[in-house]
Amino acid sequence: MARPDLNLLVTLDVLLEEGSVTRAGERLALSPSAMSRALARLRRVTGDPLLVRAGRGLVPTPRALELRDRVRGLVQEAEEVLRPAEKLDLATLERTFTLRSSDGFVERFGPELVAQVGREAPGVRLRFLQKTKKDTGPLRDGVVDLETGVVEDALTPDVLSKPLFTDRFVGVVRREHPLSAGKVTTARYASSRHVHVSRRGLTEGLVDEALGSTGHQRKVVTVVDGFSAALALANASDLVATVPERHTANLRRGMCSFELPFRAPEVTVSLLWHVRLDTDPAHRWLRGCVFGVCRFDEQG
Repeated sequence: MARPDLNLLVTLDVLLEEGSVTRAGERLALSPSAMSRALARLRRVTGDPLLVRAGRGLVPTPRALELRDRVRGLVQEAEEVLRPAEKLDLATLERTFTLRSSDGFVERFGPELVAQVGREAPGVRLRFLQKTKKDTGPLRDGVVDLETGVVEDALTPDVLSKPLFTDRFVGVVRREHPLSAGKVTTARYASSRHVHVSRRGLTEGLVDEALGSTGHQRKVVTVVDGFSAALALANASDLVATVPERHTANLRRGMCSFELPFRAPEVTVSLLWHVRLDTDPAHRWLRGCVFGVCRFDEQG
């Protein structure tokens, strides 16, 4: 079955409004003969004369009267679809955005982000999810609107990213830990008992690579899947947690943090989103809020 020519809807709308082939042609920038041919096509596809002569003018048939309001509505809806999006009105925006991140991000940046969103768009709700594994499926499926993470491998073309900030690792112990006093040397650090963070259950990572270049090796006795768990264990024992500094700033309160006695590894935390949301005005605004909060924190 051949597809109908949807341009005929616009022609029919103007014809029914004007009730004149000549005036309709002038509005559509068509010659009288071209307009007559268009009317003939409309008569064929609808199976109805639509406009018939009455004296010196044309009058609509019952079928034309039945179609008039429906056609007008369809044309108006099509015009709305093809018109550029209206300017974003944050004051009236009502929407829920889902952000997925590793533990520590919400504690560090969430309060200011929630406050800024509340000031600018009180009808917007933020939903934070814990990131339990590295995969972009939730972004692709629309379950997640934004995600933070360290981009290690090339992303698929449908996932976009932009660096948020660079973070470096620091050592963290409880206040009564031996490393909380005196100079922390590489030997003292390596000889301590450590808790390692790995979502995949690995016992070594970036810190071990950096430490290994000094000829030392740390003793990892516990592996957990998040920074919060690592810091909780370190705060209640003599374990040493080595975590990203900015990411865990709020989680480390009340504990003793120290610079690593060797070249501390750094990671770049990026913001990720799906390409289908790239030009969405509301999503673009929220991305700006996240970037602004992280930049403000860095400057502070």
